[in-house]
Amino acid sequence: MNSDIIEEIISSRLRKKSRIFKNKEILHPDYVPETLPHRENEIRRLAEILVVALKGERPSNVLIYGLTGTGKTAVAKYVAKKLAEKAPSLNARLLYAYVNTRKVDTTYRVIASIASSLGLRIPSTGIAISEVYRRYIKALDNWGGLHIVILDEIDYYVRREGDDLLYKLVRINEELTKARVAIIGITNDINFVENLDPRVRSSLGEEEIVFPPYDAEQLFDILMQRAEKAFQPGAVSSKVISYCAGLAAREHGDARRALDLLRVAGEIAEREGAEEVTIEHVKRAAVELEEGRIYRAASTLPLHPKLVLKAIIELVKEKGTGTTGEVYNRYFKLSLEYGYEPLTQRRISEIITQLDMMGLINAVVVSRGRYGKTKLIKIRKELIDLLEGAIKI
Repeated sequence: MNSDIIEEIISSRLRKKSRIFKNKEILHPDYVPETLPHRENEIRRLAEILVVALKGERPSNVLIYGLTGTGKTAVAKYVAKKLAEKAPSLNARLLYAYVNTRKVDTTYRVIASIASSLGLRIPSTGIAISEVYRRYIKALDNWGGLHIVILDEIDYYVRREGDDLLYKLVRINEELTKARVAIIGITNDINFVENLDPRVRSSLGEEEIVFPPYDAEQLFDILMQRAEKAFQPGAVSSKVISYCAGLAAREHGDARRALDLLRVAGEIAEREGAEEVTIEHVKRAAVELEEGRIYRAASTLPLHPKLVLKAIIELVKEKGTGTTGEVYNRYFKLSLEYGYEPLTQRRISEIITQLDMMGLINAVVVSRGRYGKTKLIKIRKELIDLLEGAIKI
């Protein structure tokens, strides 16, 4: 019976002490450890910019750049937390707000989240954004301290919502009499500021810090530090940790990727009842993570990229590959069938390039002699069913 299955899982997984994990939460990317290996320079640079807040002065706004998994979020949170902890002993008032603007995905929710870090209770809906902003301003001046606002993945927010809120936030000190606000923006996109209103660009990027990728040795140190607290003694070897670090180093030195590999490998080992994590578990974890990444990427595509991907899937299932022209013709037909106005062929060519960059398809430019060049588009066979399930229209 179904209830027996659940009871069996509860008995085997919850009532017995894990032979693999001591504290799995330590392997999650959101966990901020007491020390951040190989980010001493970046911690020092950010702390030197923000430390004037402890004297009651407003620090410069900071824009932090770097690829995914290079420690940007961890360093920003770490420095802000340490300064906030130190403030009372220096008779300073300092609080910080952290908002991942990719997850908190509307202007209302972003400003509400910032305001709530001061203790304000903002309803999830029902009042105007301008009213939330007014309440935030009033609460700031009633409190009279320095508020550090960390806006993570800020490029996604601006692409989706525009930069109106950013403009207000970088100018907010003009409306305050007793309090001050400093902004830390975090982005993966080195060209992010080029698309901003010039008035926002100059104010947001008063100081800039670029985070370099980690190498394999640095990733090994990071994983070892976490593994000592996350795993039971003897559950994971340095050889397995080195393998995880090497895999992640090949993908631009992504510490998040390395931590995810180690955590999911441990989960696979635990499900199997193994006594230790092996390299084979890591290999299987890499497959699980890749499939999850591809599903999330495909399922969150806008409408027309989903239609393009559907057209490509149909062509690949019929004949193995498709050219740019064939994809456009099939996409055009699908758009009309679903009742949507088709985009131009040039725009569809751009979408094909984007899908290729996301790793959802493989598009290779080939020469057709006097007929010019075209893209030959394929999808890995093992991904077709996964993608079809992700792009329900």
